[in-house]
Amino acid sequence: MKKSKLPETRVKNPEPNLNSPDWVIWAAWADRVTFEEIKKKTGKSESDVIKIMRRNLKPSSFRLWRERAKRKSIKHRKKFILERKNLRKKVNKNDFI
Repeated sequence: MKKSKLPETRVKNPEPNLNSPDWVIWAAWADRVTFEEIKKKTGKSESDVIKIMRRNLKPSSFRLWRERAKRKSIKHRKKFILERKNLRKKVNKNDFI
């Protein structure tokens, strides 16, 4: 029996419990979770996260994640802020008012 009349939203990869070691892996794969946020919530630095990922992922999966983390500017807050500023500049140049 349903608890409420609202539909239940199911996500492909739900967020694990923060106390679980799986949370660090989930957060590292998530594009919008920066290394700074992971450190604030768990106390684990970027190098600790890399060690955890290397230990728990298959070698090919680790290589894919590492390349993705290097390429994505949003895994580091400072790079993310610069990327957003550049994006805003591009949008403002293309405005037709």
